[in-house]
Amino acid sequence: MTRMRLRQLVIAAESLATADRLRTVLGLGKPFADPGVKEFGLENAVFAMGDQFIEVVAPVTPDAPVRRFLDKHGEGGYMAIFQTEDLEGARARLDNAGIRRVWNIDLDDIAASHVHPADVGAAILSLDEAHPWDSWRWAGPKWKKHAIDGHLGGAIFSAPDPRALAARWSAALGQPASTSKGQTVIQLEGEGRIVFEEGSHEALSTFCISVNNAMKALERADRLDLATDGDGVIIGGVRFELNNLETADAK
Repeated sequence: MTRMRLRQLVIAAESLATADRLRTVLGLGKPFADPGVKEFGLENAVFAMGDQFIEVVAPVTPDAPVRRFLDKHGEGGYMAIFQTEDLEGARARLDNAGIRRVWNIDLDDIAASHVHPADVGAAILSLDEAHPWDSWRWAGPKWKKHAIDGHLGGAIFSAPDPRALAARWSAALGQPASTSKGQTVIQLEGEGRIVFEEGSHEALSTFCISVNNAMKALERADRLDLATDGDGVIIGGVRFELNNLETADAK
């Protein structure tokens, strides 16, 4: 099976003040501002955790697609970016399945395709192929210098019919979904898991991350008067499920 891993998760926010709160709570390093997102009427901040990334995007033009998302849903999970080693094959799979590609780019060091959110549901899906495998143009040339210890363990999607949502994402990713104990999961490379749970509407609801000291992150969230719930905090409409890095690595 073709290698596939979760590489980046994206929040749509009203402003980059959300990125500031995220940086404070998680103890993130200096973000990268990608000038290329102006094409989409955006400004952004990309934070590195290990060799994975969390991005916050905010609209700077009234006709930006993110503006429409915010007007309809409010702040929340906007995009999930998966890294593949065979984008050509992935594009053929999407086209053969009638899953629309709404944006494509082919550069020397990275190529990517965005999938129409109406064809998968809940969020925009991006499939990206980077050369070399451990590089990542979207985080800028100095992301390794600013990366903190940590990683993305996965994401949770909610939907009234989670199995149907999982089936659409499974078809787009070319990765099997399995259901056990009432939970539907797409298992990716390593420990990356995409989980589909029942909810009132389709949404990319939770980012599952591991950091060095989850308790300190929650304490910082409390000082900012953010909503916390045991092992999680809500920032930018997304619930961050926090795990201790050493505990997660031991599993």
